[in-house]
Amino acid sequence: MEPSLETRLAQREARAGATPVMFQRWSELLFLHWRMESEIIQESLPPGLTVDTHDGNAWIGLVPFRMSGIRPRGFPAVPWLSAFPEMNVRTYVVDERGRPGVWFYSLDAARWLAVQFARLVFHLPYFHASMRVRQDRESGWIDYHSRRHDGTAEATFRYRGGGEAREAEPGSLEFFLVERYLLLARDPGRDLLHGGYVAHPPYRFQPAEVAEFGVEPIIAAGLSAPQGTADHVAYVDAVDVSIFPLEKGA
Repeated sequence: MEPSLETRLAQREARAGATPVMFQRWSELLFLHWRMESEIIQESLPPGLTVDTHDGNAWIGLVPFRMSGIRPRGFPAVPWLSAFPEMNVRTYVVDERGRPGVWFYSLDAARWLAVQFARLVFHLPYFHASMRVRQDRESGWIDYHSRRHDGTAEATFRYRGGGEAREAEPGSLEFFLVERYLLLARDPGRDLLHGGYVAHPPYRFQPAEVAEFGVEPIIAAGLSAPQGTADHVAYVDAVDVSIFPLEKGA
């Protein structure tokens, strides 16, 4: 059953009063989304997850961005280790409790230690990559390049935000795509699904201009290459995020 709007809105407050284990800042986010047949997405998901749809459409997302200010609760951020680019390939799912969330096919990051930590603690499919991000402060253009060290995926992006920033209207496509507060991950050792929450203010997104993009990370995830430009594009300047521990066997 598709989650109600009330259920989707409730995810924002799902961890109100709980204690986070980590803090991060996400910035210069580019959201690229393509429609995909729900049957194709469903076949790629593990047991216990159902593809989430909007107006009958499933979606695949590619999101390059920067992370900074990464620190465990009670500790300061460590220079160099606490700031690096990241990129993820994602889709949207519903778990057996009826909670809408994110399923990550892959996450590329430029810090080897962060990759190992996320794989071990959060059971997420991280890959170590050589990544470079430069922004022209005058024009606003961001040049972003990522190449996995194992050679399985490489992608280049050139993008910038523009226009008035606003929150997504509940029930809209933008809300469906960007307002997600639960990640689902599979522990391969125990063959269990775990759920982990993040908390942050609602995204304030802008229209995005994209001059260059690559879809190789989507292909590397075992999915067909999207055809043409993205069906939905958005840019978010920055958001501060609190990370909560995984719930075992979610």
